[in-house]
Amino acid sequence: MIRIRRLPSKKIEKEHKEQQQNPSQDTTLSKKLEDNIQYFSSLYQESSDVIFRSFVVGKKEAIIIYIEGLSDTQKLDEQVLEILFDKNKFDETDFLLSIKNRLPVSNIKKISTFSACIDAVATGNPILLFDGFEEALSLGLVKFEMRSIEEPQAESSIRGPREGFTESLSVNTSLLRRIIKDPALKMKNVHVGKYTKTKVAISYIEGLVDKTLIEEIENRLKRIDIDGVLESGYIEQFIEDNPYSPFPQVLYTERPDVVCANLLEGRAILMIDGTPFSLVVPVSFFSLFQSQEDYYERFWIGTFIRALRFLFLGIALFLPSIYVAITTYHQEMVPTDLLLSIASSRESVPFPAIVEAVIMEIAFEALREAGIRLPKQVGSAVSIVGALVIGQAAVQAGIVSAPMIIVVSITGIASFMVPRYSVGLAIRLLRFPIIFLAGFLGLIGVMIALIMLIIHLSTLRSFGIPYLSPINTLQKHLMRDTLFRTSLWKMNKRPHLTGEFNANRQGTNLKPGPNNGSE
Repeated sequence: MIRIRRLPSKKIEKEHKEQQQNPSQDTTLSKKLEDNIQYFSSLYQESSDVIFRSFVVGKKEAIIIYIEGLSDTQKLDEQVLEILFDKNKFDETDFLLSIKNRLPVSNIKKISTFSACIDAVATGNPILLFDGFEEALSLGLVKFEMRSIEEPQAESSIRGPREGFTESLSVNTSLLRRIIKDPALKMKNVHVGKYTKTKVAISYIEGLVDKTLIEEIENRLKRIDIDGVLESGYIEQFIEDNPYSPFPQVLYTERPDVVCANLLEGRAILMIDGTPFSLVVPVSFFSLFQSQEDYYERFWIGTFIRALRFLFLGIALFLPSIYVAITTYHQEMVPTDLLLSIASSRESVPFPAIVEAVIMEIAFEALREAGIRLPKQVGSAVSIVGALVIGQAAVQAGIVSAPMIIVVSITGIASFMVPRYSVGLAIRLLRFPIIFLAGFLGLIGVMIALIMLIIHLSTLRSFGIPYLSPINTLQKHLMRDTLFRTSLWKMNKRPHLTGEFNANRQGTNLKPGPNNGSE
């Protein structure tokens, strides 16, 4: 028999009394300052960094609540407390408005709920409460230590701006405003995270972006129910279309120029407070292989570099598997002299080619991760010295052959050609199942992997946009910026992403020349 344990009547009465004394955060403030102080004191119990400063203004009791380290205490003393301690009289008919007009603080808001007060304090805005009023004043005096604007480490470039985003959302939005000065640039704020209440800014240019895209982004963000958001990767994993695909369906960047370029193409940006990486949606497979320098150099150079990227994409994905397939099943495809050289080098190797390839690929990936995780002073040395020493020792010991070392080295260099780290991770992950298919089925397995890869990419979408657009959608005017890059003065059409759009992004007849445009 299950016994139901009943609480003593005194304990029930005590809990009922506490619920009455501790109202919900959505309720309005009490007119009694004592009740408000009691609520906030119990809320911030054992929080030594939350400061409660009580004083009297005229004949009214008041209190300021703020978090030490998030609020500017110097301005709080000079622009708030000195004015309130002055003997000047305030208008009793509208006391809060009189206080608000007298304080030399640019951003002052009236708030009336406990939740609004908690949010204000948590973001560094001190709150000012008076006895006899159901409203409080939120003072815009935020000040905390932040990293200065530096050059992005993950997206370095030879030519282009050197500024990168920081962990402060206000700084990041100001960097966008410095580049795009039109008021059509909009920012919508959404808070995500039960405890962190992380601010996410949805940025777009009104008139260029489709409104249904913004609505879809807002709906996906509102569906997120999580304790906290610590980085943009949290948001990315909740809003992508296909979470089981190894390919990224959201582009992340820490460069303001890349963000502005995507805004001008009609895309939307998600900027998350606390991280320098912003998210760009929607994206296509080809946009992930575009670098900012492709557009800063002349189109011949940009086209050549972009062609190299796609060539080395194929090498990074299929070279080890093709080597395994040929040496295992299709030796007749190799010239005789080269075949004899490979056979002599593999004479003392006890493992088949597939085991040899897997061993070297795993070793290379381990060295790459070790070089990333170690401090910068020793990371590069460990990765380079480790590759040389282990590779040479493995060949001399007869564990692997010299041609396999060459194949793995070329594959590793080819993977570095991909400008987006997330795409490089997908290639590194897919390389292993393709090697296994090649080891069991030969070149037929490689072709099966290629067909399955193309089918998968064709079914992917990013916020409703086909992943292989504009190739699979046959938009001819957009072919000028996919596998190759045409001249900027020819790229006069904006990508058609979703719904209605503003097609023209520049004028016509812009071909440069000494007499062009002259009468």
